Amino acid sequence: MELSWKDSIYRQREELARMLREPLALLANQSVSAWGDRDRLNAMLLDGFSGIPYCSDLYVVGTDGIQISDNVGKAGIMAGHYHRNRAERPYMKEAMPAWGFLLSDAYISLSALRPSLTALQVVVSDTGTLGYIGADFDLRSLPVTSVLYREPRKWRQVKGDPAIRGTLFQQTRTESPLDHNMQQALSILEELLTERGIFQCQIHFSSSQAIIWTIDDPLRYRILDHEVLNDADICLVYPSRPYPVDAVIPHTDIARILNALRALRLVDTTIYLRTASINIFNGTVSLTFSCDGSHYMRYDEFLAKGAAFWTGVSA
Repeated sequence: MELSWKDSIYRQREELARMLREPLALLANQSVSAWGDRDRLNAMLLDGFSGIPYCSDLYVVGTDGIQISDNVGKAGIMAGHYHRNRAERPYMKEAMPAWGFLLSDAYISLSALRPSLTALQVVVSDTGTLGYIGADFDLRSLPVTSVLYREPRKWRQVKGDPAIRGTLFQQTRTESPLDHNMQQALSILEELLTERGIFQCQIHFSSSQAIIWTIDDPLRYRILDHEVLNDADICLVYPSRPYPVDAVIPHTDIARILNALRALRLVDTTIYLRTASINIFNGTVSLTFSCDGSHYMRYDEFLAKGAAFWTGVSA
């Protein structure tokens, strides 16, 4: 089953909470006898800091959000935080779960201006809730405990600029150099995708250019302008590579996809394709139309639909 990005975040947070809850609960129990004594609380935090994995700052606050200890970090006690008012910080405004442990949503820290999160553990005595043990974490220091997030392949539609949609029927497609030389350009792109190690291609029909990523150098893109897309010799620049066996899009469907993109570009002068991309490993085709709306969908789902589906215009 494909996980959404929210599912991936939940699993990551669940694992982090599992690591942090027990050592923070131990500190909370120890703090009861030292409550109200700044020096004793600092000493307790110093002694327990090493037991809180990946922690950057450890401190104690009352129920009113006022800090009653100093900050404790790897370098020891950090001055300037005693009596700090944390009541307005995002983690103090979240609802505390009934079990007394909260792992906050990520937020931007005030000091370092970096994504961070905070764990709060309720401190309870015989008389009731005293306050909280707070532990801050820099997201850069936290391990990624869940599997790498993968983009789901279900059809997604994203609305574009309302100003463009509002003037859609006042515009007409202007033939670009790429439109004029479409078959030659698409044949070159087919060769690059199927025989020359290109795994992603983004085609900008209106500006007559394509951006490509190659298996041999995947972290850098190349821009192919109209002149390049009109010269089959460009294929000599990229060495021959076998089509990847783990590609989701079959070798034989690349030409079909490109031809379908060509049809969407030329089918109508008002509603037409502006930009499209193909990623053979994602198995995804993206489409951005003249109304500025974008679609991301599986290649086979894309191929199953004709131009009339998108425009309402018969072929």
